[in-house]
Amino acid sequence: MAESPITVLVGAATHAGLRRAVNEDSHLAEAPLFLVADGMGGHDAGAAASALVVEEFGRLAGATSLGIQDMREALRRARTRVHALEAGQRAAGTTLSGVVIADVGGVGYWLTVNVGDSRTYRYSGGVLEQISVDHSVVQELIDAGELAAADAVHDRRRNEITRAIGAGSDGEPDFWLVPAEPGDRMLVCSDGLSGELDGERLRRVLAETADPQEAATRLVHEAMVRGGRDNITVVVVDAVTVRGHDEVPVDTAQAAARDEEIDSDTRPSGRSQGSGRTDHG
Repeated sequence: MAESPITVLVGAATHAGLRRAVNEDSHLAEAPLFLVADGMGGHDAGAAASALVVEEFGRLAGATSLGIQDMREALRRARTRVHALEAGQRAAGTTLSGVVIADVGGVGYWLTVNVGDSRTYRYSGGVLEQISVDHSVVQELIDAGELAAADAVHDRRRNEITRAIGAGSDGEPDFWLVPAEPGDRMLVCSDGLSGELDGERLRRVLAETADPQEAATRLVHEAMVRGGRDNITVVVVDAVTVRGHDEVPVDTAQAAARDEEIDSDTRPSGRSQGSGRTDHG
């Protein structure tokens, strides 16, 4: 049996928070997929939508690696199931963000996916970087220079997203290929975490807590201490070994990535490409 191009240690934690009776978040933390889905729609529709999406992607669990085509096909099937769920009730929908293990020319890569405002970060070398770009009204206002980033967390439009799976949106996902390195720590979370803890606090917890399960549990706890106003879900993924890291120079790996079947969807974009503006919170 082929070995995974990235061996990982994983931790995950979730909580409904202090103000919600139902946890509409779902997550998947089984190699090669590490995903978080934040449902919306009320009357348990959001919980059902996020669970259906995670269930569909869960069919790919156990593979050694995945490619963009695998993800697109799973996303298409997930959309079909969520649209069927929507029939006869308020529009159900969900965000989706996360990372999967990919193999590009024999080298281990992170393939990240994002629809909505759940987030994927990379912590490496003491630096925390947000890889995903929020598909939200406030992000578009920030990009247009009409809203300061520091003010976004308090803006009344902070729960309005511009892309989702379901909820009247046909917006496509963003994909990115990120070269993996041993020691990388990937953080995937719903906005119940990022809405309570700023980037510096996230960085400090990831830096101070070595075990990924302890880090995930601590982050959920800290979000609750700071208010717990939304459902909170956290997945932490640590790269232990990465195939080809020592043998393939970065420029060679990047050239191999360009030869893959990657199109313009693999580039970060803060602009909405889908229809629909959806509130969730």
